[in-house]
Amino acid sequence: MIRKVLIAEDHESANISVQKTLEVLQVRSVDHVYYCDDALSKIEHALVAGESYDLLITDLIFEQDYRAQKISGGAALIAAARKVQPDLKILVFSAENKPAVIDSFFRNHEIDGYVRKARNDAQELQAAFEKISKNQRHYPKQVAEFAKHQNAHSFTDYDVTIISLLAQGIPQKNIPAYLLENNIKPSGLSSVEKRFNQIRGVFDFSNNEQLVAFCKDMGII
Repeated sequence: MIRKVLIAEDHESANISVQKTLEVLQVRSVDHVYYCDDALSKIEHALVAGESYDLLITDLIFEQDYRAQKISGGAALIAAARKVQPDLKILVFSAENKPAVIDSFFRNHEIDGYVRKARNDAQELQAAFEKISKNQRHYPKQVAEFAKHQNAHSFTDYDVTIISLLAQGIPQKNIPAYLLENNIKPSGLSSVEKRFNQIRGVFDFSNNEQLVAFCKDMGII
């Protein structure tokens, strides 16, 4: 059961909104901060006092102001908090909507849930809280959609490189020169064309412009 929660959110309106949601859920103890350094400090002090937090709810982007901070954003806060308290459950509440980016937080930071700031986010926060309380992960719809595409085609580093070059405006015929210069294989034009054809075929895209747009939307590049 989650009894004690810490909210790290630098926008006052969003901070208050999360507090109100936790009130509805009848969470006994809720603390909130506007800076990542303060969040880590509270986690450390609570642990020493034997009153550790059960859940950290954090944004990813924290705007800089007059106050210098050692921890600049949510990703760094998550990593630092996990070093101090490995069993701390973490729920990210952010406007970030790129599926690949969100998915990376589950894979690389092992977060317990993600809720995007959008319509009906208060309801989704409640749903996420209830799942996490049962030791379950809460995945947003974007991640489920991304996973479906990943199952259709797993993008390799080579794929990301050649698609990124297209996105930068480099013509397909000039990509082999870049690959050869950077010792990336295969570097032949036929290999590049074959790879593009293969990926477009998986997603039923008729041209590379559609492929680039899709990869940007998904956060793959």
